[in-house]
Amino acid sequence: MTDTPARLLQLLSLLQTPREWPGGELADRLGVSRRTVRRDVDRLRELGYPVQASLGADGGYRLVAGKAMPPLVLDDEEAVAIAVGLRAGAGHAVDGVEEASVRALAKLEQVLPSRLRHRVATLQAATMPLVGPWRGDGATVDPHTLTVMASAVTGKERLRFDYRKGDGSESRRQVEPYRLVSTGRRWYLVAYDIEREDWRTFRVDRVENPFATGSRFAPRELPAQNAAEFVSRSLTRMQPELDLDVTFEAPADFVAARLTGMGTPVPLGEARCRLRVRVTESLEWVAVRLALVDCEFAVASPGALTEYLADLGARITRAAGPGLG
Repeated sequence: MTDTPARLLQLLSLLQTPREWPGGELADRLGVSRRTVRRDVDRLRELGYPVQASLGADGGYRLVAGKAMPPLVLDDEEAVAIAVGLRAGAGHAVDGVEEASVRALAKLEQVLPSRLRHRVATLQAATMPLVGPWRGDGATVDPHTLTVMASAVTGKERLRFDYRKGDGSESRRQVEPYRLVSTGRRWYLVAYDIEREDWRTFRVDRVENPFATGSRFAPRELPAQNAAEFVSRSLTRMQPELDLDVTFEAPADFVAARLTGMGTPVPLGEARCRLRVRVTESLEWVAVRLALVDCEFAVASPGALTEYLADLGARITRAAGPGLG
């Protein structure tokens, strides 16, 4: 092999296998002399690859961990395996994977040959994930949508896409994408909406037909400390507000200890208290929290909570009755 760059790539691919390679074996694999192998190893070291040599009759070489991660050389099977794994993690919003997996997937798919992209797509289509109950509404994210968005974020390139709001209405959006944010359960795109001239948060599972326009933009200043904070504020604004007025047949300190974060009840005597507070929680979650206080209570408002508690109580009573075995 006389092509030095190609030989270096092949040498690097061999060294990335977790074993020590005798110099003679490397020379045979590459079709060069041992002296050429030593020179090629020196070139890899100059490029930042920490190649360690061992002493002995034949000597040996292996790649060790360094201070920084140099580029990897992957064969076809390895590239397909990594792409499929990243797609699975990104597409189902695995907690802790976050935006880094999407960026990695975008980089990998950009350089995959068409034959490998087809293999990845085929394998992905033949695989069905087991989605647990924590998925909530069962919404899934198309990995292709994530990779297009991640590439546009990195390249500061405007995006067009179709968007479906929670009420079912649809619109065509053109945005300047700022950052992708994963909550572990869902993915959100933080972007500046050009037509509406304001910042918006988009649920990625409601995005269809994303298209990077090729038009570059200078990033605007985000009206928040970071994208995660912006998404958090957006979600809080979308939560329904409930004005609670509840009386408990228990001491105020007893109730307060069981309703941490929901306000401070006012004592109405030694064994009675009242909680009046505005909360941004779902009706269902508030009902469960009140029931878990483990004492008698009466809801004065809101009326919707009273109705829900009555329905919940009836269902629990039926569940505890005979004939359900």
